[in-house]
Amino acid sequence: MSIVQKILHWFRGPRGEERRQEGVREEGPWNISRFRVAPAEGKTRFHDLPISAEVMHAIADFDFRYCTPVQAAVLPHSLGGRDVAGQAQTGTGKTAAFLITILTHLLKAPPPARRRPASPRALVLAPTRELVLQIEKDALAFSRYVPCNVVAVFGGMEFDKQKKLLADRQVDMVVATPGRLLDFQRRKYLNLGMVEILILDEADRMLDMGFIPDVRRIVESTPPKARRQTMLFSATLTPDVRRLAASWTKDATMVEIMPDHIAVDTIDQQIFITTTAEKFTLLYNMIVKQNLNRVLVFANRRDVSQRLADRLQSYGLPAGLLSGDVDQVKRIKTLEAFREGRHRVLVATDVAARGLHIEAISHVVNYNLPLNPEDYVHRIGRTGRAGASGISVSFACEEDAPQIPLIEQFIGRTLTAVYPDDAWLVALPEGKALPHRGPRSGEGEHRRGRPRPRGRGDRRGPPRRK
Repeated sequence: MSIVQKILHWFRGPRGEERRQEGVREEGPWNISRFRVAPAEGKTRFHDLPISAEVMHAIADFDFRYCTPVQAAVLPHSLGGRDVAGQAQTGTGKTAAFLITILTHLLKAPPPARRRPASPRALVLAPTRELVLQIEKDALAFSRYVPCNVVAVFGGMEFDKQKKLLADRQVDMVVATPGRLLDFQRRKYLNLGMVEILILDEADRMLDMGFIPDVRRIVESTPPKARRQTMLFSATLTPDVRRLAASWTKDATMVEIMPDHIAVDTIDQQIFITTTAEKFTLLYNMIVKQNLNRVLVFANRRDVSQRLADRLQSYGLPAGLLSGDVDQVKRIKTLEAFREGRHRVLVATDVAARGLHIEAISHVVNYNLPLNPEDYVHRIGRTGRAGASGISVSFACEEDAPQIPLIEQFIGRTLTAVYPDDAWLVALPEGKALPHRGPRSGEGEHRRGRPRPRGRGDRRGPPRRK
């Protein structure tokens, strides 16, 4: 259950109307004695850290008892005001680590005597709009007992609406993508001269996406690193990322949790040998016969993703689409529908492989295996998050099979490929007519000149693996 879902559950419980009227107030003052967590060998409790009572109250509401490894490594340093440079992928709890640090600092350090609107005390930079929205949502959840105004600034949405949110009040925390933030700065709608804490999230991806010149200009417009606390996180600590960390932090504590390829240990990885023509039948029967309700399906191309989402809808499975062709407003609505269970399936290209934080995804399906083994790890990492178990299923046809050895080499383990059960290949009735979006047979994913498989009796997939 996500943070937001837990909040909704809390408000929708007994006496929900009274709670909605009273806001977050409870009967009698809350104190830490209401949240008892027994010490456990090898685990760090949030109780063991100097976290403000107001933040602990939110942690207790969400029943977060023990720190994840990244939280246990980061928080003792960050809560003491030290800079941190950490290797941690999404899903490890790093967002909670830097939000707890920010909110505890805002409570302990009095605000400047003279504050102007649009002058945040904390700034969080992230590479994508989806990640910005997720961080904003988590920040609002953690700050429910903290007087903290949070504003998200990102492209693809109404500029004037975001401008109004900044101009009408004092802002404590801004969560932003680099491009839109610079736009606000150039027009003098935002002042970063009072930033006390700077967070750089997914620094490696900002580097890959060419954002570093923009980020450098933003960092240089904040107070000098000796007068601010800086936390930098990256899925990989490449030499380039380490140079950025050295440039933008002061005597940073280096935290290395785990490289991406180790994080897949909590995920049950399954590979089904199939033909291209059988893939949709296999996917549909797998979802229906197991009554799966939160499935993330990856395809390599936008047209394949669109066709697949349309076809699932035609067979009565509520499905959303997330690709580069989908505008920002629709992306947000699609993600919310998936989080809330109104879509059983979310079909996506690799635009969703990083930065998406959606709780309780039961299965990640690789309809096509990615060409880059690292993308495979990012994809399946959408399940099995923060140490929880998860299941990934990959469909290996004659075109996907060559990727398997590369993936095995990258993750350091052998993957067993098996034929699916016959019951999952039972032919489907015709679905509703679909809008014409390109080739239908095989979902249009074959390369030109490659013969199509002739059915199950003539498999040309990889041989059965032992």
